[in-house]
This record gives sequence, C-alpha cells and structure tokens, in this order.
Amino acid sequence: MNSVMLNLHLEELKKAYHHEPNPSFEVRKERILRIVAMINKYEENLCKVVSADFGVRHSVETRLIELNSIKQVAKHTIKHLKAWMKPQEADLPFQLRSSKAWLQPQARGVVGIMSPWNYPILLALAPAISAIAAGNRVWLKPSERSLRTSGYLATMVAEYFHPLEFSVTTGDATLASDFSALPFDHLFFTGSTATGKKVMRAASYNLTPITLELGGKSPAIIHSDASLKEVAKKIIYGKLINGGQTCIAPDYILIKHEKIPALEKELQDAARLMFSDETVLTSPIDKAQTVRWMNLVNDAASKGAQIKELLAPSESRSFTPVIMSQVPKNALIMHEEIFGPILPIIGINSTEDAINYVNSKDRPLALYWFGKDKKVLNEIITRTHAGGVCINDTLLHASVESLPFGGIGASGMGSYHGKAGFDTFSHHKPVLDVRPFWGIRKWMGTNLAHPPYGSAIEKLIRRMGK
Repeated sequence: MNSVMLNLHLEELKKAYHHEPNPSFEVRKERILRIVAMINKYEENLCKVVSADFGVRHSVETRLIELNSIKQVAKHTIKHLKAWMKPQEADLPFQLRSSKAWLQPQARGVVGIMSPWNYPILLALAPAISAIAAGNRVWLKPSERSLRTSGYLATMVAEYFHPLEFSVTTGDATLASDFSALPFDHLFFTGSTATGKKVMRAASYNLTPITLELGGKSPAIIHSDASLKEVAKKIIYGKLINGGQTCIAPDYILIKHEKIPALEKELQDAARLMFSDETVLTSPIDKAQTVRWMNLVNDAASKGAQIKELLAPSESRSFTPVIMSQVPKNALIMHEEIFGPILPIIGINSTEDAINYVNSKDRPLALYWFGKDKKVLNEIITRTHAGGVCINDTLLHASVESLPFGGIGASGMGSYHGKAGFDTFSHHKPVLDVRPFWGIRKWMGTNLAHPPYGSAIEKLIRRMGK
C-alpha cells in the first residue's frame, strides 16, 4: 500500500468516526467481545503461527502471557467501562458556585497502533481494546519481523471487523515509516527506543499526539537479606521467558560483590530446573537476533567479562543463555538494551552504590527489588526513577490492569492498561455551564467584571484574593 492509498484509507476511517463519534457502551462492549471471540476461535492456530515465527515457542507461553492476558484486559475493561465513560464533575471557585463544570470523555478519532514482534498478539490487541473502549476507530500496523503472526492477525481482524471499525495493514519498514507519518488523531508505538525516536519525528510533522512504549536497561537490585534461591527463580523466569525478548525483562543485576558466586550457582540451578526442556525456551526471532546476542557476548568477553552458561549447550538451540560477571563499563552490553537471554551481574558495596548506578543510566521501564528491609526499599523507590516497580518478583506489575503501564524518559512516553489506557485514547474535554448566581442574571458569569469598573468589581477582586 503506497502513501496515497494510506492517506485515502485514513480519510475513510475519519469519515466513519465522524458518522459515529460517540458509540454507546453497548457498541463498544460488543466490539471488545468480538476480539475475545476471535481469540477463542483461533487460539490453537495463533499458538502455531507464533511458534512458526520464533522457531520454538511453547503454546503455554503464548496462551498464558498473550491470549489469556488479552481476555483479562477485555474483562477488566468491560467491567469498568461505564464508569470511565461518565463525565467527571469538577470543583468551582465561589464566584461560579452556581454554575456546573465537568470533564467530558471523548474519543480522539482514529488511532494508529504500531505493534512489535516480541509479543505480537498481546501488544497489538491490548492497546486496540483500550482504543475501542474509548470510542475510537483503530488501524493497526504489526511488525514485519513476526511475518506469519502479523498476516494471520490481519486475516482474523478482517473476518470479525469492518475495515472502517478496525483494520490491519501489513508491510515492511518503508510502509511502517509512511504509516507513522500519517495524520492520526493519536499514534501508539511499542518498540525500541531507536525506532521510537524515528516514529516521534515522523509524527511531529502533523503534531500527532503520541504514546511511546519503549524499553531500556531494567535493573534487578538484590538486598543482602534476600533469599538467593528464591530470588534466582524469579529473575530467571523474568529473564528467560520468551527467550529474554521482553521489554521489562531484568537487564542486569546489582548485588554485593561477595554474594556473586552464590548467586551465580542459584541462577544456574534455577535455569536448569525450569528451562532445560528444549521446547520450553523460546528461540530468537531470527538469525539477526542470534548474531546480535553473540556479538554482545563476544565483545564483553574480549574486554575481560567472565561468562558462564546457564544451560547445557544443545545443537537444537542457536544460542545458549549465559550470565556474566566482571563486566567492564565499556562493554557494549552495558550500554544497549539486551533483549535476550544474557544476564550481567554487577558488584556493588552498598545501597548507595546501587542507587548511583541506576541513576547514572537512562531511566528504565522497570525496576526490580528483592529483600525485606522496608527502609531500604523506600529509599530505592524514592531516589530512583522507573516506569514501574515490582518488589520480590519480576514482570507481574505489567499484568495488573488497574496499574498504568508505561515508561519515563528514554523508556517511554505516556501509559496504558485499564483506565490509563482509556484516558490515553480519550480527550477529557472541559465543559463549563455558566448559570446565574442565586437566580440573578446580573451576577452571572463575567457580568460583574464588565466595564465600566466600580465598587462591585473591587469587592469581587478582594474576595477572590483571600
């Protein structure tokens, strides 16, 4: 689809929105339930196409983290949608107390969604549900790296939705660039920070409002009073699920120097307990991903990092997950989001060291803390920035629909999930209904402030200044 065709389709979507600018709760609910029905009908096929894209991805992983999560998003949204759609009353100053003010939620119009390859179903349909809940028309551009899943999504959505309700367009990076430059009423992008910058530049030409869900280097800080055996299980799960290709995966560990050897052993034990089965560990999405991981490991090793394998090597795996210690500051892996099954362990001397280390880098999408000392925890939360925090576990905060999900700084802009998603895709229009004070029209609104000025306005100014 060339740029002319893209613009024509956007015009048609906008016309469809203006024909129905405020869909009822029943209409929005029915559209959301169509997504659930679509997932239920094609669950088995979706697991197969996702696995085909990755080479290896267990169906339980796809069903648990993607398909079931979409159903939970839909359930939570429908449960609360009527309340979210209601106007919100606003307080007024004394001189306008007889009037009425409120915020009127209104759909933005046509929402463009650019979804990534790592969770190709969840990260396409979860924001779509939020956008539909807010009353918008939706146009999705899924990733070309998960080609089979993207194509299957397009086929499913075309079966369940009119193209002027919710449409999907597949294509390469050139089409993605043209898509991001369209004058949407809101553009939602999930992906890397580098690509996010390009999308933001393209959207800026039309002053398109944008939400960026990016990534970054999310730390896992282990306090001295934490159980290393329990911590290792949580971190390994968060790191190796989906083969480490998760935006909120723990990117590196901060722990006291003397505890590193014991932690390494626990990490290896946990990995072998959970991921030795070759059908459980998700493969890299493509050869380019494998090459990148190898380059990161080789670069770190060449600069003095100590590398240990988490799992026994296997001919069926193109890459064996590793942990590394004594990683020099100039290693590439300490400056790039890893997005794979490689886990650097950084030695520290104190909580102060951990805080300073985190604050020396771009603000991460997630921060994980393990321990019992509430005073230390409060210090970590207060003195560091992150898109979200999870205590004594990994990933789970992103599964709670009542919590906003999004980054800060280089890890993103804006948020979604639950009401935050509804709000992201809505314009909360301020409305003031000016009414007479005590029924006296002379005292209504700006009447008291009209020239010629006299004693009445002087009294009003003095009263307003108190």
